[in-house]
Amino acid sequence: MPETALEIVRKFWETMQTNDYRAAGEYLGDDYVLEWPQSKERLLGRENFARVNAEYPTHGRWNFVINTIIGNETEAVSDVTVSDEAVRARAITFSTLRGGKIVKQVEFWPEDYPAPESRRHLVEILE
Repeated sequence: MPETALEIVRKFWETMQTNDYRAAGEYLGDDYVLEWPQSKERLLGRENFARVNAEYPTHGRWNFVINTIIGNETEAVSDVTVSDEAVRARAITFSTLRGGKIVKQVEFWPEDYPAPESRRHLVEILE
């Protein structure tokens, strides 16, 4: 039985954890597209994917923690915490698969912001 999008995306992130971006690129299709709507950028191809990750400035090895993945046979959404020794961020990634490969990802990197004081009495602060 073919793997589902959820299973393939999980393996993709587990391979990203090795910091071997060419190996992670093996989960990407020949016509792979990555879009970052917040910066209005589009990246094409597994080679550019590997290079943009390898060339990104870092203060140590990148660590990828899968918080959640949901999906079906052809689509998956992942929430992953990405960190090195100085940076900690979250990536919310919508992945589309075809033929057992990720062919498109749309990725959002939400920025943390301080909780408004006006609702402090209604919420708990997460650590």
